[in-house]
Amino acid sequence: MPVRIRLTRRGRKGQPLYHIVVADSRAPRDGRYIEKLGMYNPTTKPPTIDLDFDKALDWVQKGARSILSHKGVMLKKHLLKGVKKNAISEEEAERRFNEWLTNKQEKVKTEREAELNKKKEEEKQRLEAERKINEARAEELAKRNAEVAKEEKGEAEGQEEAVEEKEEKAEEPEEKAAEASADEAKAGSEESSSEEKTEETGEEKQEGGEGEESEKKEE
Repeated sequence: MPVRIRLTRRGRKGQPLYHIVVADSRAPRDGRYIEKLGMYNPTTKPPTIDLDFDKALDWVQKGARSILSHKGVMLKKHLLKGVKKNAISEEEAERRFNEWLTNKQEKVKTEREAELNKKKEEEKQRLEAERKINEARAEELAKRNAEVAKEEKGEAEGQEEAVEEKEEKAEEPEEKAAEASADEAKAGSEESSSEEKTEETGEEKQEGGEGEESEKKEE
């Protein structure tokens, strides 16, 4: 039976998650499998691989075709072949593998740090853009409020002027009536004084006439 180490899809739409499995190469991709070796998550940067290394190496040594070069399974298989052929010692094979593994881990760490720094920079730029937008909105709002306050002040002043005009118009008839009554009172007083003068003049004339008559009689 041809055996293959491959991925079988899990997860939701748009968020794939894969199981690393040993399966018959003739079986469907997401069908039955012989053994599960780990998980592969391509949505992270860099992708996350959780693998049972010893089981994967055992299956590779048994002849299973593999996609596991990322974790060094194929390199380990190649080094172990060299040990069996006495091309290199077991210690040398282990040293080479550990050196490769260290370099690989450093590379992955660098990629993760770069991705993290990129996200931080993007977040910083996003926050800066939001800050500028908020400042522009606040400035525009303050401008609108100032315009509204100015309009309200103008309306209030206009209303005050209108009230003052109404009060002045209401006071004008009263002033005219007061002036008219004052004029009438003045005219009345003038008439009474003229009448008094007329009466006094009549009395004086009468007294003068009487005096003349008495003088004539005495003569």
